[in-house]
Amino acid sequence: MSDTLLILVAALAFLAIAGVGLLATSGGGNAKANRRAQALVGRSRGDRAKGPTGRAAAMDLNQRRKQIVRTLQDQETKRRAAGLDIESKLRQAGLSMSLKTYWLSAAGLALVMTVLALAMRLSPLVALMVGFVSGVGLPLWVIGFLAKRRRAKFAAGFADAVDIVVRGLRSGLPLHDCLKMISKECTEPLAGEFRRLVEGQALGVTLEQGLERMHERMPTPELKFFAIVLNIQQKTGGNLGEALGNLSTVLRSRRMMREKIKALSTEAVASAGVIASLPPGVGILITMADRHYLDILFNDPRGHVLLFVAASAMGFGTFVMRKMINFKF
Repeated sequence: MSDTLLILVAALAFLAIAGVGLLATSGGGNAKANRRAQALVGRSRGDRAKGPTGRAAAMDLNQRRKQIVRTLQDQETKRRAAGLDIESKLRQAGLSMSLKTYWLSAAGLALVMTVLALAMRLSPLVALMVGFVSGVGLPLWVIGFLAKRRRAKFAAGFADAVDIVVRGLRSGLPLHDCLKMISKECTEPLAGEFRRLVEGQALGVTLEQGLERMHERMPTPELKFFAIVLNIQQKTGGNLGEALGNLSTVLRSRRMMREKIKALSTEAVASAGVIASLPPGVGILITMADRHYLDILFNDPRGHVLLFVAASAMGFGTFVMRKMINFKF
């Protein structure tokens, strides 16, 4: 068995584990908010005032809180469904391919890698494993990586985009023109997302609907804060420039805190990376020293069982390490 083949199998297995782990850890979010809202509803039952007027006011407050709970639950359900929806992942990654094209490309890649593995005289079971990893794990990992990088670029420049809106509002420009300035002066992906927002408004889409669609394509907390501020200002009025200025300050403080957390957790991330790369790295080094030392793992059925157990343990360990170093901020 050639060194190149062993390196390929090890690399594909590692990519599959990383892709599945990335997809599995995309959950979380508003569960704590749901529990807090439910607790508020529970406490409101004991705080009802006596008398017809007090009971009516308490019932109205209880209904509003129940509506908040339902809204949060619906948002959490949609967000989790989007986290497991490949089509949503493609939109978040900025890819224009359809779901059918994605599956055809993944199936073609899996078929090519399976035939290549069989041509290298690997056992059918190992060839099927190589094809599965190539068709499922590798595309998911690539899409997750592209989506994460795109969200990071969007969040990094969003505070500057909010400053553009603040300066435009203070100079007397309407909000629509300020959003149009972002689509012209900012870099991608900010410019493209706000360009879609402005074009949608020209076609009759409301600002609230446009921001909701943008959040589906770019699910970042910064955009959610921006949408909340605009919705509250439209319903209650007030100085939008001052509110967005305060939001810009908050976003920059969040970014500073995020960078501080990353700096403090760098050692843990590096340790996790070293531990995760040790098994395939040691296997490659052993193969370079003795080409036939690990052949029994790929040619003997007992070796296949050991490889499966090792890959399962590696995947579980990677999942646990990711949960330990994946800080929510």
